[in-house]
Amino acid sequence: MSKKRKVNILKRFTPYMGKKKILLPLSLVMSGISAVLNILPFVFVWYITRDILSSTQEIDVSKISFYAWLAFASALGAVVVYFCALMSSHLAAFHVEVGMQKVGMRKILSMPLGFFDEYSSGKIRKIVNDGAGTTHSFLAHQLPDMAGSIVSPIILLALIFIVEWRMGLASLVPIVLGFVTMRFMTNSEGKKFQKMYFDSLEKMSSESVEYIRGIPVVKTFGQTIFSFKRFYNSIIKYKDMVYAYTLLWRKPMSFYTAIMQSAAFFLIPMATFLIGRGENLPLVLTDFIFYILISPIFTMLLMKSMYFQQNTMIAEQAIDRLDNLLDYPNMSYTRNTKNIKKHTLEFKDVAFSYNGSTKRAVDKISFKLNEGETIALVGASGGGKTTIARLAARFWDADEGKILIGGVNVKDVPKEELMDNISFVFQSTRLFKGSLKENIVFGKENVREEEIGKAIEFSQSKEIIENLPNGIDTIIGSKGTYLSGGEQQRIALARAIVKDAPIVLLDEATAFTDPENEHLIQKALRELSRGKTTLMIAHRLTSVQNVDRILVIENGKIAEEGTHTELLKKDGLYKTMWDEYQKSIAWKIATKETVNKGE
Repeated sequence: MSKKRKVNILKRFTPYMGKKKILLPLSLVMSGISAVLNILPFVFVWYITRDILSSTQEIDVSKISFYAWLAFASALGAVVVYFCALMSSHLAAFHVEVGMQKVGMRKILSMPLGFFDEYSSGKIRKIVNDGAGTTHSFLAHQLPDMAGSIVSPIILLALIFIVEWRMGLASLVPIVLGFVTMRFMTNSEGKKFQKMYFDSLEKMSSESVEYIRGIPVVKTFGQTIFSFKRFYNSIIKYKDMVYAYTLLWRKPMSFYTAIMQSAAFFLIPMATFLIGRGENLPLVLTDFIFYILISPIFTMLLMKSMYFQQNTMIAEQAIDRLDNLLDYPNMSYTRNTKNIKKHTLEFKDVAFSYNGSTKRAVDKISFKLNEGETIALVGASGGGKTTIARLAARFWDADEGKILIGGVNVKDVPKEELMDNISFVFQSTRLFKGSLKENIVFGKENVREEEIGKAIEFSQSKEIIENLPNGIDTIIGSKGTYLSGGEQQRIALARAIVKDAPIVLLDEATAFTDPENEHLIQKALRELSRGKTTLMIAHRLTSVQNVDRILVIENGKIAEEGTHTELLKKDGLYKTMWDEYQKSIAWKIATKETVNKGE
């Protein structure tokens, strides 16, 4: 556990409060005052009862009235002060909740691009939003009770032994047993189950978001049962965790509930014993009534303390998860940053492994992509092609070797400048919920209308926009307006064309498009790559025949290198891939008669 985790939980919330740090201690002080005022009515009631039962003369009505008004005033004061304490704690909780979301999102926005490969959007939302909501509940409701749970027992213990110590000891028996039971329920095993419970909840939330988002694709490919299995398993795991967590507390909670309601069973024998010894009957009855009244307060305080302990663990889990999310290793940047003047791309003995993997995804790769040149990466899935492209954009830092743009190490290039010089088009395209125009100009500021029109034309998107109800101002994802995968890809290409970055990374941009859209997207890709330094990952080998060079990637290494014609002459791995690809596109459905004819 890091030093940060050992810090008092209240101090861990302080950085998120901004200029309102005084609200939390103010809430605790007022809560403590309210706790004192809450006990005073019981003391005044005890005085009233004692005077009534022990008086041998006429009852002093004015004295009893005085005590009654004091009881009323202290009860009213307790309510008012506690209301002020809650107001302060709620204001503090709102500031912490907003602060956690702001700090979390600000840090997430600065994360390396590789971070978003490891954390799904559902998981990020669960950790940041739900974590902030959990801490809000803890600070707003449970924290004010903490001061009362500390102050009240001290005052009550003093009163217990001042009024009648023997009866006080009897009233403490169920309280001590209840406290021991409560400590048992908040032990290390309970904390372990708490963590496992929240892990299961986080997994189920993440799976549900991803499943719902993927329903259209899942149904299209008829994989509903298989894709639902992961979501279903996460639900079952969560159910099992809740069931086990409930069983862990079943017996101790039953005992706790029973013992904390049993004060009278210990007080009655003690009162009988004292009367039997000749103690003053009215005074014994007065003390008995006093202890019967205050015993439930101890029960309430212990329950509050137990819930406080439980909610403290929950709040710690929430802030630990946020810390773990934000502790993702950031990119290091040298102070002596350099600007990109040329747009070559070079890998020098680059090696890289993913976290937790002993196998290298990229293994000592070296190649140079000259300015204005196009290189294609081909090979079997999992060979390292996508990793190479993403290392070029600094999704992660290479474990060994150097990646140079214009002769400058990407580690020495300011983040903003690196992103300004690179455009991405991935096989999985994401459009934002907004107008098509907003999506197209997203990568560049102050875009002229003629630039937008040119991008629409070159990306073959004109027909898409003309068929929409409000043209380029149509809101995507609203009122049933959705685009197909190929249409989304063309809008993404228009975005990349508008950005006009000198280096282009294409990751299987036509992998999931239909033949008609593929033809249009290929035309758009040619326009996007014109005069640009382009690194493309090819799924369909017909799209790489005319590139300057082809790198065949196998097991993280360059197995072959050359043009399409040169690689076919080598009769190696690329030739095998090409032959298999030609067979696959020549497949056709044959009728029974055709088969019989030998066609």
